[in-house]
Amino acid sequence: MTAKSERRRRIGARFVFGIAIAITVLCVSLLFAAMSNDRAITGQRGTADAQVDSVSFDRTIIRFETPDGIVHSPANGVLYPDGLVAGDLVRIEYDAGDPELARVAGRSASLTLMPLGSTVLVTWLVAAPALWWLRRRVSGPSEPTEPTEPSEQEPQPA
Repeated sequence: MTAKSERRRRIGARFVFGIAIAITVLCVSLLFAAMSNDRAITGQRGTADAQVDSVSFDRTIIRFETPDGIVHSPANGVLYPDGLVAGDLVRIEYDAGDPELARVAGRSASLTLMPLGSTVLVTWLVAAPALWWLRRRVSGPSEPTEPTEPSEQEPQPA
């Protein structure tokens, strides 16, 4: 194996490892963020009935009224919206100090464990064999070299 191809494989292994670590760190960060949001909502819990305005792949927009008569529609949508359909009326819990932070009542960060855990698992199920293959090729057995015999012209050590 040439030095150039060995260097490419090492760079490839570092790249694969870096991406796998980055995805793992992002997933763990998302879990802690969800737990933090739940803690904030639980700390100053308000409840309301909300109308589901729209559902898209990245967010579910709701509209609800707080006891002070202000209508809120969180720009980032509602937390844990699985199974909601536009037009639904759902019970939500929100942070009374920040009504932009709302979740469907009865749902919590534990719902993020399955998708985040699956993402980390699949990431490492793909990365581990790739890393093994790249590292095996880099540090694998080198081609045997034949020992050189001393030439007849060189003096032999005594």
